[in-house]
Amino acid sequence: MRIVKIQGHLREIAVPITNEEYDLLLKFKDQAVVTRRDLTEREAHIANMLTIKDVLHRKNQDGNITYKKKTLS
Repeated sequence: MRIVKIQGHLREIAVPITNEEYDLLLKFKDQAVVTRRDLTEREAHIANMLTIKDVLHRKNQDGNITYKKKTLS
């Protein structure tokens, strides 16, 4: 387990994530935005779980799904 911080409305919020979720977040160090096409089926599932936890931001533009990191650390 790891802890990442996300920006809340008034302060930072600590969110626990699994090691597998953390490994996916490492992809965002090289790229600011990752498309769903670049992810495996398992990674896409993990990205959706991180979206639910409010760690990633998912954007669907003309059927092209992209993910962007929201974390501070």
